[in-house]
Amino acid sequence: MTVAKSVLDLIGNTPLVDISSLSPNPSARILVKIEGVNPGGSVKDRIALSLIEDAERSGQLVAGSTLIEPSSGNTGIGMALVCRVKGYHLKVVLPANVSIERRQLLEVWGAEIIESPGSEGSNGAVRMAQKLAGEHPEWVFLYQYGNPANPRAHYEHTGPEIWRDCPEVTHFVAGLGTSGTLLGVGRYLKEQNPQIQVWAVEPPTGEAVDGLRNLDDGYIPPIFLDGGGQDLLDRKTLVGPHDSIVWTRRLIEVGIFAGISTGAALAGAVKAAELIESGTIVIVSPDGGWKYLSTGAWTDDIAEVVERAKRIIYF
Repeated sequence: MTVAKSVLDLIGNTPLVDISSLSPNPSARILVKIEGVNPGGSVKDRIALSLIEDAERSGQLVAGSTLIEPSSGNTGIGMALVCRVKGYHLKVVLPANVSIERRQLLEVWGAEIIESPGSEGSNGAVRMAQKLAGEHPEWVFLYQYGNPANPRAHYEHTGPEIWRDCPEVTHFVAGLGTSGTLLGVGRYLKEQNPQIQVWAVEPPTGEAVDGLRNLDDGYIPPIFLDGGGQDLLDRKTLVGPHDSIVWTRRLIEVGIFAGISTGAALAGAVKAAELIESGTIVIVSPDGGWKYLSTGAWTDDIAEVVERAKRIIYF
C-alpha cells in the first residue's frame, strides 16, 4: 500500500459493492458505490476539493482567505475538512434544526457556523449565504449549487471510476440534490454508452429526504439548468421518507451501514429493477450511517422517525 502525502489524496476511488440480493428482479443486478469511506465521510468530499482547488487555480482563493457556503451537512463538512488542511477559514450557513452530528462535525473541523431559520430549510440557508456574500465581498463564495466545478468532479472522477469497475452498467440511479452527481456521472456514462439510462430520485413535493430536493419546491440548482439536466435525465422517480428508511434498514442485511439518502437511492433502484427486463443498476451511497444515529432511523418506529423529520433536518 502506498503512503498518501495528504489525507486529501484519499478522496475518491471508492469501492463498488454488489447488493443484488436486495433486487426484486433476479435479472437486474444492483451495485452500490460506497462514498462514506471518503475522509470526511461523504461523496461531498469530492466536490469540496474540486471547488476549492478550482478557486485556487483561478486565483480566487489565496492564503488566509475566508469562505462562506450554505449547507445542511455534508458539503459543509467536506469543505471544513479541506479548509482545515489547506489553512482557510470557513463560515457555514446552517439551518438551525440540523441533526447534532452534523453541527458537531463542522465544529470539529473548525468551521464557523452561522444559523439560518430552521423553518426555511436548505433553501433559506442558500438565501442567507447569498445575502451575506453580497454584503462581504472579501469573503469567497464558491456556491456549490451554481459552480461547474461541482459536476466536473463527478465527470472527471466518479463517472470514470464507475465505468472502469462496471462497464456493463445499464442504469445509473442517484438522488437529486445539488444535481452535481447526476450531471457529472450521467454525462460521462452516456458518452461512453448512449444507451445507459440516468434516473433521478426525488422526494414528493413538500416532503424531506436527507440531501435530496424536489425541483417543484421552488429552487432549481443553476448547475442543473446550465448543465442541461432535463435533457440528460431519462426518468424521475419519487421516493418518500418512509421508503427511504425501510431500504436504509434493508441495507444492514448486506452489511452496509449507510445514510438515509442511500436508502432513497436504493428504493429508486428497486423500482427500476421492477420495471426493466434485465440490466445492471449502479447507485451511489452518499455517506455512512454514523451521522444519523441520533435519528433513531434503525431502532425507533418508522412512523416516529418520519414525524421527527418534520422538526429536525436529518433527512
